[in-house]
Amino acid sequence: MKTKFTLIISFILSLTISSCEKEYLEYPSTTQPTVDNYYNTAGEVYGATGLLYGRVWSRWFDKAFTSVGDVLGGTVTGVAGNSQYNSFYNFNIQSTDGLVGDTWTSCYKAAGNASVLIETFELKKEQIGEQPFLTIGIAEARFIRAFAYFYIARTFGDAPIVESPLALTKSGNSLVPRYFQADVLRFAIEDLKFAEENLPEAAYQLGRVTSYSAKGLMAKVYLYMKDYDNAKAKAKEVIDYANATGLIGLYPDYNELFTSSVVGRGNVESLFALQWTTDASWNGGNRFMTYAAPKPLVAPAPTNSTAGWSAVIPSIDMLDPATGYANGDMRRQWSVMEHGFHRDDWVNDSYPGGFTYDTTGMATDNTYIFTATRSNIQKYMVGPNRSGEPVNTNAHSSMPTYILRYADVLLIYAEAAMGGGGATADAQALEAFNAVHTRAGLDPVTNLTIDELLHERKVEFAFEGDYWFDIQRQGLAKASEMVANQERGTYDNNKVLNSFKATIPSGFNLYLPVPQSETVINPLLLDDPVSYYDN
Repeated sequence: MKTKFTLIISFILSLTISSCEKEYLEYPSTTQPTVDNYYNTAGEVYGATGLLYGRVWSRWFDKAFTSVGDVLGGTVTGVAGNSQYNSFYNFNIQSTDGLVGDTWTSCYKAAGNASVLIETFELKKEQIGEQPFLTIGIAEARFIRAFAYFYIARTFGDAPIVESPLALTKSGNSLVPRYFQADVLRFAIEDLKFAEENLPEAAYQLGRVTSYSAKGLMAKVYLYMKDYDNAKAKAKEVIDYANATGLIGLYPDYNELFTSSVVGRGNVESLFALQWTTDASWNGGNRFMTYAAPKPLVAPAPTNSTAGWSAVIPSIDMLDPATGYANGDMRRQWSVMEHGFHRDDWVNDSYPGGFTYDTTGMATDNTYIFTATRSNIQKYMVGPNRSGEPVNTNAHSSMPTYILRYADVLLIYAEAAMGGGGATADAQALEAFNAVHTRAGLDPVTNLTIDELLHERKVEFAFEGDYWFDIQRQGLAKASEMVANQERGTYDNNKVLNSFKATIPSGFNLYLPVPQSETVINPLLLDDPVSYYDN
């Protein structure tokens, strides 16, 4: 089954129309597996949809995932790492920035791959009739496409929609305008409604999305749209199912949720995650440790990695109890490595008795670590290479990347219950909030404000590529206030703070610009957006 899940569909992954046309205009080769000779079994269909969970997202996940969600959001600083992070650190993002192009390319590639599969499976239905595995395959592809367009809408605002890459290429006109952000979000909702109706309640394979994944993601999209009634209703459907069945819930060990690939591949909290495998390396391994791991964790044997660059590290803002992890919040020690951190099971040649995070060397080598905030991200760190937890010499792992967790659904419900207001004392909203809050070792609350809710999201989802969107969706005035209150500076060698406070120049800066490489090819992207729907 693992082989089927990672089956290479070369007609999707390797072909583009030409070097001067869009990633989202990829289409199948006539010499590769076709609708006539393939997709006759569930294994063949599910093997194709399995690719939508990983490799197609690689360019985005490489650095843009963290840059957009966390560096922009202020939970991470990359100022001491790769220079590509710096424009996100200070809101000086240009249309020529490589990570802007990587985000656009990956999202449209994922959406385009999904669209090709949807059309292919529909054609197969015409040949062999209705088959449950084809309907599930279409629903799974539409879920992934919905996420891609949701991310596009949040990241770029107004953007193209390409429902049928095949029809577009046949038309001879590959120039697509930007559509209003509201239409892009509506397109995502329509895909999710289909996925909700046609995916199974329980995953047919570890890591696959379900109808409740669709409900949960729909709740997140509705919240972003400020459609609080629908956000609350969809979140409640997931919560009620979780309470009734136990098949969905909060995983009791928050730290293990992020440091064990075995747990990551299948647990009650994960509703949607990208799937990676160490063996695939740059073509499908989880690269997060490459950039975020401390060198003394992965450089010594048995991993022998040349990576572990600490290029992205927790911000000082996250480490300040007044603005980040409050005193007593266990998520700090579960999410961050600071001086004295120790894991018995993380054994390497430098630390045969278990890895210890040691900053006393005042420099970084195979024993000591010395970053600009005296910390490293712990989430998505699985430790050194060992049996059952392979890590290659590039520090790639098999740890999945969570896109939607049940904790998110609970906090969506609590926020939606406010209905856009500033506070709530609603019992069910408090119950949902406190389930997340008390897992972190904190006392339950009896009243909840929007600022407390947003702070909870900050500390719950830090380093998961999402917090910027919580800031952005507040609108320019509130977002500017939230960013202005963040400490984005770093420490010098004597731990003297070099303070830096960022500002958001304008509402335009709430979104990434369309990549210049795209506007050169398609000048329509420079025009004002138009409506996708007639009503």
